Amino acid sequence: MTITIVCDVLGKENNGTTIAAMNLIRSLQERGHSVRVVCSDPERAGKEGYYVVPRMNLGPLNSYVAKNGVALSRPDRNILNAALEGTDHVHVMIPFPLGTEAAKLARKKDLPLTAGFHCQAENLTGHLFLKDLGLANRLAYQTFYHNLYRYCDLIHYPTQFICDTFESVVGPTPHRIISNGVHKSFRPKTVEKPEALRSRFVVLFTGRYGPEKNHGVLIDAVALSRHRDELQLIFAGSGPRREALIRRAKKRGIPMPIMEFYDRKTLLDVINCADLYVHPAEIEIEAISCLEAIACGKVPLIADSPRSATRYFALTERNLFHYNSPQDLAEKMDWWLEHPQERKACSERYLGYAEQFAFDRCMDRMEQMIIEAGEKHREK
Repeated sequence: MTITIVCDVLGKENNGTTIAAMNLIRSLQERGHSVRVVCSDPERAGKEGYYVVPRMNLGPLNSYVAKNGVALSRPDRNILNAALEGTDHVHVMIPFPLGTEAAKLARKKDLPLTAGFHCQAENLTGHLFLKDLGLANRLAYQTFYHNLYRYCDLIHYPTQFICDTFESVVGPTPHRIISNGVHKSFRPKTVEKPEALRSRFVVLFTGRYGPEKNHGVLIDAVALSRHRDELQLIFAGSGPRREALIRRAKKRGIPMPIMEFYDRKTLLDVINCADLYVHPAEIEIEAISCLEAIACGKVPLIADSPRSATRYFALTERNLFHYNSPQDLAEKMDWWLEHPQERKACSERYLGYAEQFAFDRCMDRMEQMIIEAGEKHREK
């Protein structure tokens, strides 16, 4: 089967959408499919199977977008037509201009169409300082539906949470709920802490340095901890709020967090040497980073935000803390660090829990969804 995947955002694998797209592309290729990719990443120009469109020029906003580690794509109908010529299926990653234009062409050419749901309304409205305005978020979802999802034979939701959230605004949709999956390389391994960290409790959070990830709550919690001088935060990631987080840590007088973007091999070592994983994000569709830590046997402490799917990964009340409450996080963080036996027992429970997110199993289901969408399309 020839499958065209349309990616408004595709560049370095430093954001969830790009990681999900590249995982799907590689997996479909490994299963014998011919995959075409439409994107605006100039580094992929000339590579087999890639159709590269221009990047969107946002004028004074270009630097702001670049700080977020992404670049947006400008639709080019000629390039899209070439990418869709003779294809069997079209899959769109997010409801942005390139993807929505591809959906219109797919409909015109009578091609089966699926789309992933990798953009929460707040991911868009947050840049306009409107993430807490319900009307703005509902309008964003209605726009997503009108521009893309109403045309789809099937929609891929990574979690039941985001399916319920979207359908509460637009009504029932044809869909499959499939995790983006955790790569099989994420597993427990014995890793010795670097010498400078051997006398410290290492607390890890993996996530883009953006406002919705709430790194500041974790910094404030460390300042309130009984072990503040023994704690070492590691923020694995990158993003526009890096300098703001450094200033906050200095103001709170805590040991400076280690802030670095790691490749997969190094990240695996970092996760395995951590004592605790904390996920304070307020807005999240799935949080593969949390699942990666769980798959390595790390005990998670997760914000109970009503706008985050990650809270459903909590196996006990002690794995949750009140979002935006540094005090509650500090108390629960201290409890886990002071109870190593309970932490070990919880770790073993999480290793079993993580099996349902096995990458190959999830990618098998993604392939099956694409096949089913084609059958459904032909039946219409």
